[in-house]
Amino acid sequence: MNDNTRTGWLFVAPAVVIMLVACLYPVLSAVHLGFYEWSMGTPWSEAKWAGWTSFQIAFTEPSVWRSLWTTLKFAAVSVSAEMVLGIALALALESNLRGMAFFRSLFILPMMVAPIAVGLTWRYMFDAQFGLINAVLVALGFAAKGWLAEESLAFAAIIIADIWQWTPFVFIMVVAGLANVDSSVLEAARIDGARWWTVTTRVKLPMIAHVLAITLVMRLIDAFRVLEVIYVLTFGGPGESTEVLSLHIYKTAFIGQKLGAASAISVLLLVVVMVLTWLALRMSNPMRDNEGDR
Repeated sequence: MNDNTRTGWLFVAPAVVIMLVACLYPVLSAVHLGFYEWSMGTPWSEAKWAGWTSFQIAFTEPSVWRSLWTTLKFAAVSVSAEMVLGIALALALESNLRGMAFFRSLFILPMMVAPIAVGLTWRYMFDAQFGLINAVLVALGFAAKGWLAEESLAFAAIIIADIWQWTPFVFIMVVAGLANVDSSVLEAARIDGARWWTVTTRVKLPMIAHVLAITLVMRLIDAFRVLEVIYVLTFGGPGESTEVLSLHIYKTAFIGQKLGAASAISVLLLVVVMVLTWLALRMSNPMRDNEGDR
């Protein structure tokens, strides 16, 4: 090992140590806990060895797979809508017209609100008797809806709340990416006779494909670990129609007092997120065509 390599590792070592302590250790602890039956408030010495039982439950229990399916649907619908709306808003507000700075600041406000406050706000808005949404529907001549009492409407409610809060994140990322697009390339496309739609779909968006990929991955990860908003808004109800996997893990750990089973299910969630993240990066990698030529 030469001096340059040794110096490089010396600079990288602190970051590696921090990542190992902050990321790898909790994962290994969760895997370790999954092999035991243990309840909070009892000494660790009283924990019982359960072997692979908790992991078998995580992969065979119908309620776990039902929650996972709910999570997949929630992530697919909400993230897709956020990506489309975020990109559309960024394209609409990327110009430097007068007043655009105000609208950009206005659109990012929901992202700054605490998730608990978001859940409470939308819970009041979806209230069957006094909610603003039903008041608007009645004023327009429609019947009031039991938003949080019907399974399909409750699922739509948590998606609406998530879209409202996290579309600004996609908006910010796309605006930042568009700001770095080479204006000479756009001008050349316009000189060649390309219209706005062609410039957008064939030039702008492909040039920020890496930004879109990172944004998609970050939103997928956040969608799979969403908890607070759904906890306050529906607590997984009615029935289990809005019980995402993270909420199921919470109930298993802190209501059912089955920390070993909860840890095993959390490992399952980690595996699913890792697979989806790999697929998203693989499909959205703008350099994949070049890699095949090497």
